[in-house]
Amino acid sequence: MFAIQLGDDGAALTPLEPWQAEELLAHMDRGREFIGAHVGLPDVVTDLASARSYLQSYADKTARDEGRLYGIRLDGALVGGVMFRIFDTESGMAEAGCWVEPGYAGRGLVTRACRAIIDWAIEVRGIHRVEWHVSSANTPSIGVARRLGMSRDGVMRESYPYRGKRADMEVWSVLAHEWRAAKAS
Repeated sequence: MFAIQLGDDGAALTPLEPWQAEELLAHMDRGREFIGAHVGLPDVVTDLASARSYLQSYADKTARDEGRLYGIRLDGALVGGVMFRIFDTESGMAEAGCWVEPGYAGRGLVTRACRAIIDWAIEVRGIHRVEWHVSSANTPSIGVARRLGMSRDGVMRESYPYRGKRADMEVWSVLAHEWRAAKAS
């Protein structure tokens, strides 16, 4: 399996594939409450069959060139993930997302991993716009969007039904020319 090093602290980005369902489930069990505060993944990955199904759905998206899923590893252990929930080369638009276990939040792992996948999407695949959809209450994820140089496009009020409540969803984005300009400076 390949890995993209995310720094000199043992952090790496690797693909997540269906054969890793047990590892994903164990990871989700370790961070279920923290991750689930704003992200629905823990409600989807609840047992081995659902973990395998989730990973297979992304393997299928990858095969159709419509999405990607990667694990964030620290010294080989799965501690988080990033993805392109939507990846549309025809329109030049992708939507990135992330999660991380509570003990690994605040270390820059998500920002570094997102930087790697966004750079690949723009520079290699020709994506023009990368979006970031985030609950207005998820301040750490909004911080990631800011560190990635994204601009806040707006708020979709009470558009996100989650666990019996409606949350405001912010849309952030970065355009290819903005990404390149930020890299150059």
